[in-house]
Amino acid sequence: MIVGVPAESHLNERRVALVPAVVPILTKLGLQVMVERGAGEKAGFHDTAYAEQGARLAANRPELVSSSDLIVQIHRLTDNPDGAHADLELFRSGQILLGLLDPLRAPRTVQTLAAAGVTAFALELLPRISRAQPMDALTSMATVSGYKAVLLAAGALKKMCPMMITAAGTITPARIFVVGAGVAGLQAIATARRLGAVVQAYDVRPAVKEQVESLGAKFVELDLQAEGAETKGRYARAMDEEFYRRQREMMKEAVAESDAVITTAAVPGKKAPLLVTEEMVREMQPGSVIVDLAAEGGGNCELTRPGETVEIHGVLVMGPVDLPATIPYHASQMYAKNIAAFLQNLVKDGQLLLNLEDEIIRDTLVAHTGAVVNPQVWELLGSPRSSAPTV
Repeated sequence: MIVGVPAESHLNERRVALVPAVVPILTKLGLQVMVERGAGEKAGFHDTAYAEQGARLAANRPELVSSSDLIVQIHRLTDNPDGAHADLELFRSGQILLGLLDPLRAPRTVQTLAAAGVTAFALELLPRISRAQPMDALTSMATVSGYKAVLLAAGALKKMCPMMITAAGTITPARIFVVGAGVAGLQAIATARRLGAVVQAYDVRPAVKEQVESLGAKFVELDLQAEGAETKGRYARAMDEEFYRRQREMMKEAVAESDAVITTAAVPGKKAPLLVTEEMVREMQPGSVIVDLAAEGGGNCELTRPGETVEIHGVLVMGPVDLPATIPYHASQMYAKNIAAFLQNLVKDGQLLLNLEDEIIRDTLVAHTGAVVNPQVWELLGSPRSSAPTV
């Protein structure tokens, strides 16, 4: 079985799905690896490095796709805004696609893949169990995003982050407020603390208070009842609008006294909750910064414009998208290890082992034998449930 690694064609994407170091891991599984020429260049991985590890090089995308049995990619294949690559037309029935397919926000893409006869696995749907942790690409990419968000905020602030005692007097530390203490939020807290900022954090899940405090930040406690704020998979659950309204009211003071606010609250498959209103931004000091990591889902800040940085009421509001692509070397390393771990569970003796009793395989499988086979995607498509997938 040949695993193909195409160059990512999504606008501004610099990562690559596999790095040279994981090629021997796949070779031991009985797989051959083929890489499109130049696929890893933007991330700092050259063609010669792949060749030295035993990978074959394909001259172009059509050659790669036609020669491969299994394609590993970061963005879904139809996610090419410039229309430069008609990826789906290159696929043949029976091929396998593995990557971040965004099935809960783009269920039609899964339907299109199914209609083409492609067997597709979406890493976003990986169950949150200990055995799946080495495969958890969402966690890997959220780690990168949380780290980079703080660097963006620190670079945009008109202040330095740490307290300094100088001959010219004492410089007070910057105050950073992190909203959401999931993986991205916790990494943002840790990074802000390493830079010397005074950090506060809030999350609807009271259980994360200990994690926040272990990183040296203060947990902001609001007098709100958040029963059932966490899903079985330990993600934040969407709350009703009345809860968010009361939450915004109680967060006002923490936002107003902060030099930088980093929002990370996202609910899989749903619009990001509105947590920071224009009124709250107006109360912040001029020169303050908001970095909205939920921009791709609509944003936690009312003023966020995805992919843009705007200054409103003297506050810089940043809506970065696809932040992991801005640190492509390490983001690619982490993602490649997630892919390799997934394939170690999926492949035996060089062949696909579609064990549907394994919840990792069952939950991530979204298209197979010409049908959409994931219940969450069925629901979003408004379609009657298909029969269970067959091997």
